Amino acid sequence: MTTATPGPPVVKSGGAALRRRRLLGIALLLAVLVVVCLLSVAVGAKPIALGNVWGALFSPTGSEDDIVVRSLRIPRTELGLMAGAALGLAGALIQGHTRNPLADPGLLGVDAGAAFLVVIGIYAFGVTSLFGYVWFAFAGALAASVAVFVLGSTGRGGPTPVTLALAGAAVSALLAALTSAVILIDVQTLDAYRFWAVGSLAGRDVSVASQVVWFLAAGAAIGFASAPALNALALGDDVARSLGHSVRRTRIVGIVAITLLAGGATAACGPIAFVGLVVPHVVRPFTGPDYRWLLPTSALAGAVLLLVADVIGRVVVRPGELQVGIVLALVGGPFFVWLVRRRKMVQI
Repeated sequence: MTTATPGPPVVKSGGAALRRRRLLGIALLLAVLVVVCLLSVAVGAKPIALGNVWGALFSPTGSEDDIVVRSLRIPRTELGLMAGAALGLAGALIQGHTRNPLADPGLLGVDAGAAFLVVIGIYAFGVTSLFGYVWFAFAGALAASVAVFVLGSTGRGGPTPVTLALAGAAVSALLAALTSAVILIDVQTLDAYRFWAVGSLAGRDVSVASQVVWFLAAGAAIGFASAPALNALALGDDVARSLGHSVRRTRIVGIVAITLLAGGATAACGPIAFVGLVVPHVVRPFTGPDYRWLLPTSALAGAVLLLVADVIGRVVVRPGELQVGIVLALVGGPFFVWLVRRRKMVQI
């Protein structure tokens, strides 16, 4: 009688391969982010030698180059990191909560609400500084999100992806019409508003970033904590309930996180499109549908994308500058069309 020799153990390599792909993707994004941050500090409309940039960073003497690097480019880079990460994370959250691959933070009326109250601040209260715009913009984003949630929650079923999308479209259209009415009444309001509405990192100093950083940090913490519930929601509302998750509470928490993230970024930089829409699609091929990986990776990719667009805008029309919102619109739209046509989108 012979004893069968046990064969080699069966190794389930699918999970290990996915984990390696995720870690490799995150490592690559981190490396690219470091390079882009260095470029953001070193490259600008005003040419500065690399040696002078190094001196400004580590041994400043108070020269003009030192002032440009330390007072303008470093705060601008920090704000780009925060705003890009916030918009990328908000985009992944809104697509997960609405299960809509074409959703972006503007779907909740964040951009329209911020724009409307900025116009009111300029027209009715004479606000002329970015310091003042931030608070009006954030208040408008918050009010619009609350209105969308209240409208989307009416009815027996409570908030659903469809009702939230419809309510967001209705509120955004109304606020956009009201904004247009105000700026058409007063030309001076239009001149001041369009400086904020173009979407830019230029002209924002440390005080602007310090006003929104705590809102962005709170939104990021809430968003990351909601990842397990989002994984359950991706299986359907009924499955999520059977797993012990409150669908209504999860959506409320998600909307709070999206409002803090997108509202804070919009308040500081103006409306910046495309980042929240496309970033989740770029990272899903290597993160998979697991939101515990998708959310932080979307934040990293959002920061990379926004800073790359900002650097491009500084050099393409020297000695002038192209605002980051314009660069993203020119480059991002065709890229997203190519992405949709050339790749099969990962299902949400």
